[in-house]
Amino acid sequence: MRRKPVERLVAEGGQGEGGALRRTLGLWQLTMISIGATLGTGIFVVLGEAVPKAGPAVTLSFVIAGFTALFSALSYAELAGTIPVAGSSYSYAYATMGELIAWICGWCLVLEYGVSVAAVAVGWGEYLDELLDGTLGVTVPDVLSAPPGDGGVFNLPALIVVLLAMVFLLGGARESARANTVMVAVKIAALVLFCAIGVQGLRTGNYEHFMPLGMAGVSAAGATLFFSYIGFDAASTAGEEARNAQRDLPRAIMLSLVIVTALYVLVAAVAVGARPWRQFDDSEAALAQIMRDVTGQTFWGTLLAACAVVAIASVVLTVLYGQTRILFAMSRDGLVPKVFGRVHPETGTPRANTVIVSLFCGVLAAAVPLGRLADATSIGTLFAFALVNIAVVVLRRTRPDMPRTFRVPLSPLTPALGFGFCVWMMGSLSAVTWVVFGVWMAVGLVFYFVYGHRRSRLATHEK
Repeated sequence: MRRKPVERLVAEGGQGEGGALRRTLGLWQLTMISIGATLGTGIFVVLGEAVPKAGPAVTLSFVIAGFTALFSALSYAELAGTIPVAGSSYSYAYATMGELIAWICGWCLVLEYGVSVAAVAVGWGEYLDELLDGTLGVTVPDVLSAPPGDGGVFNLPALIVVLLAMVFLLGGARESARANTVMVAVKIAALVLFCAIGVQGLRTGNYEHFMPLGMAGVSAAGATLFFSYIGFDAASTAGEEARNAQRDLPRAIMLSLVIVTALYVLVAAVAVGARPWRQFDDSEAALAQIMRDVTGQTFWGTLLAACAVVAIASVVLTVLYGQTRILFAMSRDGLVPKVFGRVHPETGTPRANTVIVSLFCGVLAAAVPLGRLADATSIGTLFAFALVNIAVVVLRRTRPDMPRTFRVPLSPLTPALGFGFCVWMMGSLSAVTWVVFGVWMAVGLVFYFVYGHRRSRLATHEK
């Protein structure tokens, strides 16, 4: 139950083994990181997974997921401005609820980020196939484009996009942020183009029987889609590389969430209006197929697929960035091996950390089906968000006089609602997902009591 003082967390910001992270990111770059990690995942990739669960009411699923994310985003904004460090909710829990809860939160974030990278990479391969088919008339053979259980042996495109993101990250945070900004511009343009063309194919009959599977289907789809909203968490992991983290992080978090939610709902409404919901059939490249069906031409679907290839790559890039920074913070606290905290003196990046995480996520993407990955990410995300809502209330009570650049309105009511929404959506996930989560937690607790508990920097400091 030992807690790490906020002052010590902030003082250690940026410091790693052999070097320090560089503060190069402003409000614009932080907002683009948040949008880059969010916009694209749910709408380009998981829409085909969610529509069969909710029908046309998938638009409500996006609203519910976004509303749930909003309450948690408010808590994130307050804590990111108060404790601007790389560990995100892991560090917030460490300062408020103690080391064991912090470890559990950090372990959830490893699941959230690592599996999210893999899930998005799988969807990237689907759009790559659409692009290759529309331009060259070829596709990647099933044996090399699908994991075991989905008709293949190894998903090579998914591995490739993770390795490409790794190359960008090894160049430095500022260089990665520049590349991400270009990708974000492409993805926004692609979604606006989809809406402009897709609206021409709207059929009012497609909205009939709006909620065919009831509210249970809407909430189940919302729980699956929730992992699409983890982008603001990725922005909070940039706290040690932001030039003015206390001012810019809360603004970036709230601005990105508003932009992303609006685009998600708009595109989902157009998609289910232009295509009967029963025809989605778990397709991971649904938007490109809708474009092709509405226009009767392959050009527009191919163009959207090309934009999606760029757009989804930015999600892989920014979420992979967040994963490495979480492990960086945990390593600095002694809870995971030191190799994750080593910083290269020339680039200011945790190189070994980046390579290890990238290879792990790449192999995971190549070997596990998308649907299972998405649900596993959602439960880890929801659990971590629930803890953040608790952390806000605890820090308000234990450190009421701390300077805060942003304050959650109507606290503790707003954090309580955020916590309640997270728990409700976790309950909508399947029993299999809960079993996977339970096993993951058990493994994490064993690792903590065997390794982290004794090697913790706080433990050695107390001795």
